[in-house]
Amino acid sequence: MSMRSGKPMTTQSKSLFDQFLAPLFGQLMDKEELLRVRNSIDWDAETGAIANPHVTYPDYYQTSRFHGIDNGYLNIDAAITYDPITQYVLPPGETWVRESLVNAIQGSPRRILDVGCGTGTTTLMLKRRFPQTEVVGLDLSPHMLVMAQRKARDARLDVTFCHGDAMATGLDEDSFDVVCATLLFHETPPSVAKAILRESFRVMRPGGQILLLDGNQQTLRTVDWLNTIFEEPFIREYGQGNVDAWLGHAGFETVRTEAIFWLNQLSTAQKPLPVSAAVTTSHGQSSTSDDLPMTAAPA
Repeated sequence: MSMRSGKPMTTQSKSLFDQFLAPLFGQLMDKEELLRVRNSIDWDAETGAIANPHVTYPDYYQTSRFHGIDNGYLNIDAAITYDPITQYVLPPGETWVRESLVNAIQGSPRRILDVGCGTGTTTLMLKRRFPQTEVVGLDLSPHMLVMAQRKARDARLDVTFCHGDAMATGLDEDSFDVVCATLLFHETPPSVAKAILRESFRVMRPGGQILLLDGNQQTLRTVDWLNTIFEEPFIREYGQGNVDAWLGHAGFETVRTEAIFWLNQLSTAQKPLPVSAAVTTSHGQSSTSDDLPMTAAPA
């Protein structure tokens, strides 16, 4: 939905999203407030300040109509409308669904990476839950990151937001205790999702935890009209996939997925500890606590 004129944008053939969901969201959203926010931001200056000039956008990211918007997340309107739309598509409640990920984090992590952080809703929840933790949000869209930074500033939360590709973050190896992603993989081709998991494994410390909150693959496989009405470009491929298998193939262990209400699922796994870091050796000798990452301890 375009916010430039306050009217829905037109396409040659209207999808189910355009016909049904877009008009519904148009009724639920405060268009005047959205236009006010849109016009209050110097987008060229703010995206220029956060954009990484070395980032190359994958082809799928440049051409897909995420949320029914031309140019997807590289469109200002996507950044403006993301939060107002998302609050209505995560039953029984957006906060409750996102908290399922935050509350599943074990121990007291020192560093958390939130990949595909978007407008930073989950990122800020992570910082509130772990105020002493360094929280980093990474996203491919500078427009989404502008909104995330503004939300963090308004909430007076110290969060670092980075413009980058989750498939090749450029971040140091073994540098995060926790890596998480919320509502990311249903918007990527499976090959990209698998590449993101390999990169997540690389940047995670041994013993670290990964958490993925996304659409319920079993529900998407059995209730096809959900795939049709949302019109997300890769949602069918995601629904036919298996996040547990993707995690295992990337090297993670202790993989577990549970349903969150009906529409979503939470997958968790850990990066294996090296054999030398085992808590107790075969001779009954214990390693020191300094050998283990913060996330190795139970919550």
